[in-house]
Amino acid sequence: MKVAIVCDWLLGTGGAERVVSEIHNLYPDAPIYTSQYNSDPKIWYRDDWLAGADIRTTWLQKLPKSLKKFLPVLRAWAFSHLDLSKYDLVISVSGAEAKGVKIGDKTLHISYCHAPTHYYWDRYDEYLAHPGFGKLNWLARIGLKLLVSPLRRWDRKAASRPDVMIANSTHTQNMIKKYYSRESIVIHPPVDTKRFKPQEEHIRHGFVTAGRQTPYKRIDLAVAACSELNVPLLVIGNGPEHRKLKKMAGRKVTFLANVSDSQIPEYFQTSRAFIFPTNTEDFGVLGVEAMAAGTPVIAYKKGGPLDYIIPGKTGLFYEKQTVSSLVKVLRDFNHESFRPEYLIEHASKFSIGVFRSEISKFIKEQTARLGVS
Repeated sequence: MKVAIVCDWLLGTGGAERVVSEIHNLYPDAPIYTSQYNSDPKIWYRDDWLAGADIRTTWLQKLPKSLKKFLPVLRAWAFSHLDLSKYDLVISVSGAEAKGVKIGDKTLHISYCHAPTHYYWDRYDEYLAHPGFGKLNWLARIGLKLLVSPLRRWDRKAASRPDVMIANSTHTQNMIKKYYSRESIVIHPPVDTKRFKPQEEHIRHGFVTAGRQTPYKRIDLAVAACSELNVPLLVIGNGPEHRKLKKMAGRKVTFLANVSDSQIPEYFQTSRAFIFPTNTEDFGVLGVEAMAAGTPVIAYKKGGPLDYIIPGKTGLFYEKQTVSSLVKVLRDFNHESFRPEYLIEHASKFSIGVFRSEISKFIKEQTARLGVS
């Protein structure tokens, strides 16, 4: 069976790249087609990620990788003209344009969907308010308004091309139904839970939050709530909101802008709870990583965390995305009421091993059903 893997881009160590890496482990001889690839080994989460992979980029590789956010129209054109009809099985891993590749009549196309393309659908208003282009925000807004209608039509057509779709969470499954009018099954993304499992008991201090500091991540809620309560908060990460967050922070809020992947487990293991304030997580790997460290998660009651937070056992929800709603939960929070061993066991249900088993089983079922061999 000739297999190809296709993904939007390979430029960092996010959830999409992790799924690509695990599917590549299942099919190590399959080439990986992508728009742009950053081959710098320093950016990768593990030395063995995509080791020996045959990575084939589009002509967009010739453009600066920093222009990624400027290129959705060009990516749509590039992927829609990428002909993979010679393959028996194509597996796309996509939250943007890669699902739109051309396949043959006898090719089985399975698409692992992280989300219907955010900037066309459920986050359109957020991207319009905060395009992230700095001084060129005005131009980005004009372009998005002018192009969103034809690009939505293209995106719906692209989403109709895969034979079957996999969603990374029940939230994404609902969005696929809403925007693409398609059914899907849920297979949660792989989380390296073993990396976070504590080897010894740790003294737990304050709260922790992490992620790219952009407006839609709402890290400002965690900073404001902990500042109001005057409780310790460790903020891990950087981004365009960094200065603003530091200005509004109370004296017990600490910022760590440059934290390596190897340091993250210890910070999670020594915190009372992980605060997940965003309402835009399609799954939210960070929340599961915190649980794997024996740390409960406090999250806004929406999106991906609904799949893994069990109130009172693995974490707590706050109902409204406001400082006062989060303050109420933090004020009443008691980390001693959560059992680290239960959190670790629950997190293991989202492990790399579980993902490999479920994705392998699903692919075998689909290839057998459609007679692909």
